[in-house]
Amino acid sequence: MLNTIYQLVRPRQFEVAFEDITIDQEHILVRPTHLSICNADERYYQGTRGMEILQQKLPMALIHEGIGKVVHDPAGMYPVGTRVVMIPNVPMETDEVTAENYLRTSRFRGSSMHGFMQEYIQTTADRLIPLPEGMNDLVAAFTEMISVCYHGISRFDTTAHSRREAVGVWGDGNMGYLTALLLKMRFPQTKVYVFGVTDTKLSDFTFADETWRISEIPEELQIDHGFECVGGSASGRAINQMIDHLNPEGTIGIFGVSEDLVPINTRMILEKGLKVLGTSRSGRADFLGLFELYQKQPEVLEYLEKLIGAVVPVRGIPDMVEAFEMDIHKIMGKTVMVWE
Repeated sequence: MLNTIYQLVRPRQFEVAFEDITIDQEHILVRPTHLSICNADERYYQGTRGMEILQQKLPMALIHEGIGKVVHDPAGMYPVGTRVVMIPNVPMETDEVTAENYLRTSRFRGSSMHGFMQEYIQTTADRLIPLPEGMNDLVAAFTEMISVCYHGISRFDTTAHSRREAVGVWGDGNMGYLTALLLKMRFPQTKVYVFGVTDTKLSDFTFADETWRISEIPEELQIDHGFECVGGSASGRAINQMIDHLNPEGTIGIFGVSEDLVPINTRMILEKGLKVLGTSRSGRADFLGLFELYQKQPEVLEYLEKLIGAVVPVRGIPDMVEAFEMDIHKIMGKTVMVWE
């Protein structure tokens, strides 16, 4: 059968391409219904990635956050119409030490293979998970981003020492909001402090124990562990500020992405014996763990609804352009394309 792919051919320009899909006994067909735009998608759309990278990657269908409905499952595991979240990480092998999202051979939709901006997604059963009953489709659309935060916190939980009286999250955007929220839900006895630059954004962190602007952090404030959710060139300043306020032998979780190298105070990392833990993407286990958290603490879903930003019905390329352009100017929240 013929599949329609909406691919970015150059910055700010989408074009339609067609590709044959062979129906077989191993793959499931999913019709995307809700797609969420990530900052990584925007870097391709706006052309802010390096020219060499753009030449290697494009043309390519964007989007790695999305949900859909099953339209064909040869094994009958998922009835037609089942609402599923689509996992963008596609491992080519397994390893007893390295997680699927860190294997160098793994492929990732919207980066090393076509993303979800297609009429149909052909995938295997292990890359799909049924959505919890009654879950808001608009929240479900950005499940992948939430799973990345969940993954990073899980790595922190198995790596950091047991003293967790207070942790700090640097960043008042979407990633900071999700990380702080999941930290508070998973470790309710731990004080969660959030550090940002915008009072209106910080006011949304109603679940946090305290919030501060980064220019007004009390000099005497100490935390046991910190999480960098800033990204970009400002991440260096955030990490260095974190180092200043961390107690000895604390852990620094780096979640933000920067295109350029950033300077950090390695001298104080050594003097304090700090651990630096990098986190990228997520795997199936993280999606499953996140859904289990929803089941145990359904109130988290109410907080997640605050991140629903612009909702754009998409019926053609002009609507796609509108969604990406709107996303550029957002202050907070996730832009979701209703994929019609």
